[in-house]
Order: sequence, then structure tokens, then C-alpha cells
Amino acid sequence: MAVDWSWLRWSQYQPAARRLMWVRFSRSVGQGMMTVNFALYLKALGWPAAHIGVLLTASGFSGAGLALVVGHLSDRYGRKPFLLLYEAITVAAGLAVMATALGWVLTAAAVGASFGRGQNGGAGPFGPAEQAWLAGTVPSQARAGLLSLNAALSFLGLGLGSLAAGAVPWLSPWLPGALAFRPLFGLVVLGSLFNLALLVPLREPPRPAPHRNAQGPAQRVHREENRNLMAMTLANAINGLSFGLTGPFMAYWFSVRFGASLGAIGSLMALSNFAMAGFNVVLGQVSRAVGVVRTVVWSSAANAALIFLLPLMPNFFWGAAVYFLRSLVSRGIMGARQTVSLSLVRDQRRGWAASLNTASVQVFSSVGPTVTGYLLDLGALDAPFWFSGLCQVVYFGLYRAFFAHLDQRFRLTPPSASG
Repeated sequence: MAVDWSWLRWSQYQPAARRLMWVRFSRSVGQGMMTVNFALYLKALGWPAAHIGVLLTASGFSGAGLALVVGHLSDRYGRKPFLLLYEAITVAAGLAVMATALGWVLTAAAVGASFGRGQNGGAGPFGPAEQAWLAGTVPSQARAGLLSLNAALSFLGLGLGSLAAGAVPWLSPWLPGALAFRPLFGLVVLGSLFNLALLVPLREPPRPAPHRNAQGPAQRVHREENRNLMAMTLANAINGLSFGLTGPFMAYWFSVRFGASLGAIGSLMALSNFAMAGFNVVLGQVSRAVGVVRTVVWSSAANAALIFLLPLMPNFFWGAAVYFLRSLVSRGIMGARQTVSLSLVRDQRRGWAASLNTASVQVFSSVGPTVTGYLLDLGALDAPFWFSGLCQVVYFGLYRAFFAHLDQRFRLTPPSASG
């Protein structure tokens, strides 16, 4: 059977979808810089790892709560206002951090703009509105292809941002100490201004009216949707905890465990993100052949094995190799996971499903940085990986049990270019 790559053809997607993907790419560049540099910037300012972890936890909890509100409201009032607000907040946060290193300013920036939390290019707590808008531009059968392409662009941007993060040592002769980090926040500001210019002209299509007091078959569908959403929330909670125990501190961990330089860490993360861009495309095609859910399950199983393996590595080279492979299998399925979560409900509840998907991951991933921060300060560098690996084993088991029967829904069809 011939391999069909038609879902990668850019021109077939609606203009709104193409603009939203450009926004995602631009935002990813800034987030790639912050994933590498924000925790290290705070470290350069003298913050203990435990304090950094508490800040990232607070940012995650506030973001999760706001995501639930945004998803619900965006179903009623539209997606665009929330995306404009997020980019405006990011501009303000970037300018503020460039101007001062006051603790309350850094805290507000981390909470408001999700600096340092690794959102994979998403719009922080406003991400549900973006996901719902993008998913609504194609039929449900075509979402896996669109969201895999969107994820690929996200990782391409993250890779470029990770490379840019390595510019800090070059700036050190002119901006000593922690000051060398500040110009990168200016690049984040420019990216958000570019995104505002892309988003302002966009017009949203009409949304289906919400069903009220559903009876009969509609009521049964509603109950089934709620059961699926509860299952998704439980599985996501375990996956979020697994990620939160290691993800936000990977740059910090490589620095402390192996004495790796900022340039080496930035290059590793850039290479991983570039590879993930291509791997999302590959897995987008694989999911057409073996199923979206099956792709998630097997990738998560491989992720668990690599998490256990990473702290056993003797030096940065081998640690980087395992991290690289783990990045591919853990984040290369982002588009596949989004496809499942956004297809569990009807269109009029898509924002709510996206918000639950985001919040359920964020709440429990937000616990991780505080736990890991204290463990790192105690010198227990490997313990977060053992806990994370166990969580990942539970996650892929639950995901298979809950969603394996849904693979037949996701047979891809070419999207319409109209609109």
C-alpha cells in the first residue's frame, strides 16, 4: 500500500489554521529559550533549587485553574480574545523581567507568562482556546494529521529557541553575571508582538450552540463524553506527575550532575527539539497505520524504560543520548494525544475538553518541581527519575485500558481548504 503524505500539504489547510500554526511556531522559539535559561537565570541570581521548584509549582497550579475557566468561556464567547490576552501578558512580562530582577516581578512573570515551564509552544493557561480553535478548522478524522503537523512546527521553534539560549556566554563579556540572560527576554517580547500582528486580523467561524437540558440520545452521549473525560483526566494526572518530576529541571540537572555547560545543554535540547519536529511527522504517519491510541501506548512504554535508564548514565555524552531518545518518544506523540482528547466530545464542548486535558496535566505536573527541587538540594539527584518512571508505567497501562477501543475513530481524511 502506498504511503499517503497528503496531510502534510500546507495549502490544504484553512488560512486560519495556517496562521495559528505560525503563531505556535513563533511562540515556541521564545519558550525554547525559557526552558533552557529561566531556571538557570534564577540560579545565577542566587535562588536555591527548592525556591525555583516552588515558583514553578505555583505557576503550574495557577495556570491549571485558569485553563479550566478559559476552556469553558471560550466555548461560549470565542477563542480569539484569550489568545490576544496571552500574547499581551507575555509582552508585559518580558519587558518587566528585562528591567528588573525583583523577586515579585520574576514570580509574576513566571505565573502570568509560564516562563520556564515548557509549554511545548502552547499558549499557557490560554492553550485550550487555541487547541479548540485549531481543531475546529478540520473534520474530526483529519485532526491527527493537523495536530501532528502543528506539533512538528512547535518543536522546530523550540529547537531554534534552545540554540538561541546558548548565546548567554557570548553576551557575558558585555553583561556580566545574570545580566547576560536578560536580552533573551527581549526576543520573547518580539515574538509575541509578531503573534499579535498575526492574530488581530483573524475572524472566528460561528460555533455550534451548546446543548442545554439534553434528553434521550443526546443525554446518553453527554454521559458517555463525561465518562471519557474522567478517564482522560485520571490518566493525564499520572502522566503530568511523571513529567513534572523531571522536565522543568533537566537543564539544571545536567548542569549539576555532569557539570555540563550552558552551550552544551542548549545544543542538546535544540537537537532534541529539531529531531522531535521530524518525529512528530513520522508518528503522525505511523498512527494512520497502527492507530493513534496504540502509538501513544507504545511510545509511553519506551519513555518509561528510558526514564529509568537516564540516571544510570556515567557521563554527559551517554546521558545526552538517553535524553535525546526519551525526548523523541515522550514528546513526539503530542499531536496524537491531543487528537484523542479533542475527539472525545462534540464540537460545542471542544474547549472544555481541551481545558480538562491541559489542567489535568498541569495540576499534577506542578507538584513535581517542588518535590524535585527539595530532592536536588538534598543531593538526591536520581530519586526524581525513579518516581517519574513508575508514574509513566501506570500511565501507559491506564491509557491502554481506557482508550484502546477508540482507534477506529481516527482514520484520517484530507481536510477542506475552504474557509
